[in-house]
Amino acid sequence: MNDEPLDTLVLGGGAAGLSGALTLARSRRSVLVLDAGEPRNAPAAGVHAFLTRDGLPPAELVRLGRAEVESYGGRVRPGTAVAARRVGDLFAVDTVDGETLHARRLLVATGLVDELPDLPGVRELWGRDVLHCPYCHGWEVRDQPLAVLGTGPGSLHQVKLFRQLTADLVYLRHHAPEPTAEEAEELAALGIPVVDEEVTGLEITDDRLSGVRLASGRVLPRTALALAPRFVARSAVLEDLGVPVADHPWGGRYAAAEDVTGQTAVPGVWIAGNVGDLSAQVVAAAAAGTLAGARINADLVVEDTARAVARHREGAVA
Repeated sequence: MNDEPLDTLVLGGGAAGLSGALTLARSRRSVLVLDAGEPRNAPAAGVHAFLTRDGLPPAELVRLGRAEVESYGGRVRPGTAVAARRVGDLFAVDTVDGETLHARRLLVATGLVDELPDLPGVRELWGRDVLHCPYCHGWEVRDQPLAVLGTGPGSLHQVKLFRQLTADLVYLRHHAPEPTAEEAEELAALGIPVVDEEVTGLEITDDRLSGVRLASGRVLPRTALALAPRFVARSAVLEDLGVPVADHPWGGRYAAAEDVTGQTAVPGVWIAGNVGDLSAQVVAAAAAGTLAGARINADLVVEDTARAVARHREGAVA
């Protein structure tokens, strides 16, 4: 435990956390990024739709980001927060290693967990041939034989997005609700067949997807499968502090912010990235971190000024 509290402790060392830390470090704030080392996008070959960084491997983006933060005096190190509480004017955060860190402000950018369907082959191919985001990975599977797995109410929206990328598309309804008459007409108009059989697993050939196995035993040849996981924010520390966590209409849970800067209902606590925005791509998470970092610095400036005025008045009285 350090005697001098940090200006800001950042939990999470992905695009959101590092961008927030960079903004704070450039404002000459003492900032530490605690990174659990569990990046959500680790299976992906590259980051996409990130201007000037398209195709960059996720690990390389993090490496570059860490170096930039450290070049301005910020610190980044491994660690996992397991509990948090307020102690007077500070936050005390306990780590899995038994350490307690103290900070004036918290930026929580711990991301989310993708809860995948329990089907053989899905986890093995996740981030490669099994995808969820048309903007992150759709171009890479354009014009291929593609299927969308129905996992919930949002699946039909996903079907329409991927139809833009390939004409050879099949909707595997699986466990999703049966389309309404209007939805069935839309699918027919777009030339998207609907398969009502349950999916039992994936066929893998030479470490790549070759087909989708149905309950009848039939294998539908496909080279890519899109599905919508259940997105669950890593929000335990936030819940310790009383930050509201809400259910998403399409499944999953996210932490709630009070405004666009990521400020929460708990004074002194900000969020950025997927922990509060389940659909944020890497570039959006980075932008959210930058905005949160700037707002945290401004909040600290207000507090620093008030303290300076109080000291000034004490000196004048003396």
